[in-house]
Amino acid sequence: MRGSGRRPPVERPWLVIIGVVVLCLTALPWRASGQPATVAVLNIDGPIGPASADYVERSLDKAIEQGANLIVLRMDTPGGLADSMRVIIKEILGSPVPVVGFVAPAGAHAASAGTYILYATHVAAMAPGTNLGAATPVQIGGGFPSPSPEEPREREGGEESGDGEPAEDRPPRIAGMEDKIVNDAIAYIRGLAHLRGRNAEWAEQAVRQAASLPASEAQEKNVIDLVATDLDDLLTKLDGRSVALNGGELTLSTAERTIVRFEPDWRTELLGIITNPNVAYILMLIGIYGIIFEFWNPGFVFPGVVGAISLLLALYAFQVLPVNYAGLALIALGIGMMVGEMLMPSFGALGIGGVVAFVVGSIMLMDTDAPGFGISWQLVGGMALAASASLLLLMAVLARSHRGAVITGQEEMLGSRARVVDWHGGAGRVRVHGEIWRARGPADLAPGKEVRVVAIDGLTLEVEAHG
Repeated sequence: MRGSGRRPPVERPWLVIIGVVVLCLTALPWRASGQPATVAVLNIDGPIGPASADYVERSLDKAIEQGANLIVLRMDTPGGLADSMRVIIKEILGSPVPVVGFVAPAGAHAASAGTYILYATHVAAMAPGTNLGAATPVQIGGGFPSPSPEEPREREGGEESGDGEPAEDRPPRIAGMEDKIVNDAIAYIRGLAHLRGRNAEWAEQAVRQAASLPASEAQEKNVIDLVATDLDDLLTKLDGRSVALNGGELTLSTAERTIVRFEPDWRTELLGIITNPNVAYILMLIGIYGIIFEFWNPGFVFPGVVGAISLLLALYAFQVLPVNYAGLALIALGIGMMVGEMLMPSFGALGIGGVVAFVVGSIMLMDTDAPGFGISWQLVGGMALAASASLLLLMAVLARSHRGAVITGQEEMLGSRARVVDWHGGAGRVRVHGEIWRARGPADLAPGKEVRVVAIDGLTLEVEAHG
């Protein structure tokens, strides 16, 4: 029986083929699109501080906005401030783009805070001739951390522990602030090691025992992922490597790449200068002395303007630096005492005390021994010598003025020579320094006679015959 008479639909296999091709193209990695990978390169050179943290934070955001597929963080640092280090690590952990830590060039190192940052990166690499480690946190106020309570306190066989007292007779050791800081640092770096699948035991040694490793041994011990001679070698070795990112895996494709370098801009440079402890220290002194000079000589304006700007910049720097406020107060007290010596001479008591307070406060000012964040001893000594020299000069001027003859006021007239203008019965008038004064003296004086002033009684001179 014949059907309804309608022709069956014409099949169109080419539509299916086009759909399959489109799906395949969308499934290809970004390298297959014909566009080279964009690799952003950031640099950390020198101590890690507020300027470094600000630079990494802004550069990472900018690189991601510009579509970077990979970020390489090249490092050569002795360490730095813990707060700034944690800011950088948070940025790396929250990055939607893989971040590769690269200690380079040869001779560079990633010590202290640099080791933590390297552990936080998705891929850790080092150039030959570089090293990392020595991640023991620097104690506030200096010194090295005491042994952790987890470490044994006694030797085998009950030997004495160094001071003559048997170890078993010692009371149990109570954990102090140093132990808290060290244990917190250990937990932090072990967490980073577990997150990236790296050697957590050695990371603990780097914190507890300040252990360090060269590049080749670091790779053998699974502290880092690879060793590369330079950036090109690094990117070649990264090609095809899988990294964990945002709960999944991403295969890097860096055979074809475009490198974009993010150098520190003027803001980073300015922030780095201002937050240099030595510069902040000098700005503070300029600010204090400028304002004092302006109050001492109202109307000059320029010292006050320079002083106010310098003091505000110094206060900003101190706000982001680990400052000991007792040291800052001692510096202000010392300067105040030295200024008091100039205004109210105490023959050195205020001045010497001010110099001592100034020097002690300067030494205490930075509340850390982190590399690159201390006040230079040469700078403190130079400032102290300058203040001492000013005080010695002031004291010498005061001593000379006390020894010298009086040259102003009525007292200056004592001993002066005068000539009698008129005289009668032991009283009359005399001319001294071009002025006519009433005078008393011997009765036998006569006009034109030269006399000498021996005393002053109100507006009357006591005179005696001279010569």
